[in-house]
Amino acid sequence: MNEEITFILDSTKESMNGTIDHLVKAFAKIRAGKASPIMLSSVMVDYYGSQTPLSQVANVTTPDARTITVQPWEKNMLQPIEKAIMIANLGFNPMNNGDFVIISVPPLTEERRRDLAKQAKSEAEDAKVGIRNARQEANKDIRALDDASEDLKKNAEADIQELTNKFSKKIEEVLAVKEAEIMKV
Repeated sequence: MNEEITFILDSTKESMNGTIDHLVKAFAKIRAGKASPIMLSSVMVDYYGSQTPLSQVANVTTPDARTITVQPWEKNMLQPIEKAIMIANLGFNPMNNGDFVIISVPPLTEERRRDLAKQAKSEAEDAKVGIRNARQEANKDIRALDDASEDLKKNAEADIQELTNKFSKKIEEVLAVKEAEIMKV
């Protein structure tokens, strides 16, 4: 009997960890002032007729905090990469010097920083909803167990609430770090 409850707790914990991982990835895509190769992670390039992630056709690096360089593995890919970055509508203006595509990342305005902080809060709120959904699902599974005593069910629900509180606190911590990073000039 305890195996079923342990399984429910483990799968809930795994689901909540997945939510935190998703939040961290979402935060990585939110620009925080300095250039990062992750900023171009959503760019898809037309590579011989098929849409391919930029990272699979070029080397993306950041030589300094305000510049992203994209060095294609094939010279004839410079134009398609430049075009793909423009189509991605990331707010960047790529320049081509014959060897690289160079992107200057403009500094963030105060208003833009506030918008990005709101976006981060929204992502964190979505993550909290994911945590609560995992709790709700786990509680439903525990209540559905027929051969468990009421005390076991109550204890398991308390453990799930404890997990929920722990992961909600973790989301708040990750959000605080990201907000500080965004608002830092």
